[in-house]
Amino acid sequence: GLPVINLLHKHQKTGQPIRSDGPQSHLKTKKGTPTMGGVLILGASILAILLFANITYHFVWVSLLILVVYGATGFVDDYWKVKRQNSNAMTARMKLFLQFLTALVAASIITAATPRGLNTMLFFPYFKELCFNLSWLYIPFAVVVISGTSNAVNLSDGLDGLASGLMIIALTVFLAVAYCCGLPNAVDYNMFFIPRSGEIAVICAALIGACLGFLYFNKPKAKVFMGDTGSLALGAILGAVAVMTKHEILLAVVGGVFVMETVSVMIQVVYFKRTGKRFFRMAPLHHHFEQLGWSEKKVVLSFWGAAVVLALLGALAFL
Repeated sequence: GLPVINLLHKHQKTGQPIRSDGPQSHLKTKKGTPTMGGVLILGASILAILLFANITYHFVWVSLLILVVYGATGFVDDYWKVKRQNSNAMTARMKLFLQFLTALVAASIITAATPRGLNTMLFFPYFKELCFNLSWLYIPFAVVVISGTSNAVNLSDGLDGLASGLMIIALTVFLAVAYCCGLPNAVDYNMFFIPRSGEIAVICAALIGACLGFLYFNKPKAKVFMGDTGSLALGAILGAVAVMTKHEILLAVVGGVFVMETVSVMIQVVYFKRTGKRFFRMAPLHHHFEQLGWSEKKVVLSFWGAAVVLALLGALAFL
């Protein structure tokens, strides 16, 4: 890890550009910190997947596709941010186009590879009998889940250790979900049997291990940021895992902190356009608490705690 971080530092003399409209303390505490640390997460997780997962299985190579394409998109964006010293490098339109195109390809393959009769169904946790057949609407829905989660994790990556810690918690739940979905008696856990979904559990384990390793270097005060290289890819694969295991609604519960971060930005934008005033002191939500006087460490630990509670709440769906 350190050799790569030192290499990033060497080639990024000024580090990641810090938002001028963000918390003023960040201009001092985070200045000069290199970005693109997501290459560590992606490199470690992809290597582990290649070594321990069956890459002939559709879900495995689709996951690799998502990690590579979303990671590459984030890497290019990070590169131009550093080169131009501008926190908004790649246009939002271009980023969204690449995200939606990749998500469309992935969602189409996942739907085709999922057993017929199950592939377009939407299930609700806590209510085993409640389900809807989305039919042709399922693929657009899955695209929104994958690309939406990608951007939600990206928005959450604003404090040292926040996004990586939240990902570890969410992925731990989905590791258990993926494993149980592959059991012949999956119905005993209020789940539907998905053949060979144990391979998805291997993917989750690889990502958890990579995020844990990265967290050592990303904890306050961070030696490196994951950047869009990591956050876009991690969010996309989390969304894809939810789609592959047919637990898209559960993702909204387990990933509730990501949802709150995203909704806070939406509320802020809409409220400001209508009233000319801010609803939150600053968005995303983690910056609002910083502006209230909370330390960065307190915000991160509080959000992690909330994520653990939501993860336990999600687990209740299978009791």
